[in-house]
Order: sequence, then C-alpha cells, then structure tokens
Amino acid sequence: MPRLSDKSLLAIAAVVDVAVHARGNPVAAKSLAARHGLPPRRLEPVLQALVHAGVLKGVRGPRGGYELARERRRVSVAEIVRVVEGAEEEKEIILPPLVLEVVQPAVAAAEQTFDSALDTVTLEDLCRAADNKGHGSEHDRIDFII
Repeated sequence: MPRLSDKSLLAIAAVVDVAVHARGNPVAAKSLAARHGLPPRRLEPVLQALVHAGVLKGVRGPRGGYELARERRRVSVAEIVRVVEGAEEEKEIILPPLVLEVVQPAVAAAEQTFDSALDTVTLEDLCRAADNKGHGSEHDRIDFII
C-alpha cells in the first residue's frame, strides 16, 4: 500500500528533473512535461506550489522556467511532500469515534517513522541515483503516468 500520493510522487520527480537538467539554465515546464509524458497544465500547479514554498525558483522570460532555490543537499523529500500535500484543500470529513480513538493512534507511530525516514532522503541522494541510472541526459524520458 503506497503511502505517498501520485501528486507527491510527481512533485518529487519534477524537483529531481529540475535539479538534474538545470545545469545553469532554467528548465521549462514544457520540457519537463514532455520528458514525463504529461500535459504542462498538470505540472504547473505543483511547480507553483514548490516555488511558493521556496523549493524551486521561477525564472520569467523567453528562456525562463524553473531552477532550484537551494542546494540539493538542503531539500528533503519530506519537505517536497509536505508542500504538495499541504497545497490541497482538505474536505471536511467527520470521522467516527472508532477512527479517532483507535485507528489514528494505532497508525500514528508508523506515520511518524515514515515521515522521519523521508526527512533523511535529500534531493542530492535522488539526483545521484538518477545520474547512476542514466537519467541525467536531456534525451532521457522517464515515463510517469498519473
């Protein structure tokens, strides 16, 4: 059972893509979307949330796009997840007492362990893994369908 939403996985992949492909020039959303086989409108809200949180920096103009706002080692996967999951408006759901009193407390420790583990994974770690797997070239396409 996956713990991360598709939106979180997309955000992580987008930030890794920007980190790997920027190399001194901003990465256009259109290029990023093309590499992942997604329409740009699907990525824009995610990218904008990451800009507002200070993970990415938006560069305007004809050669504009996105670049990292900080060093790769200073961005954790957990931060990216918190940004995009926090960007969604939660719908008011009234939870029954069984969930509030039994289920939530039982899974809280596991969720904390998972969140702590994500805090230790940095963008630098993922970029190194991407380079080792050959995903650093402009011609690579990582299929990521949501």
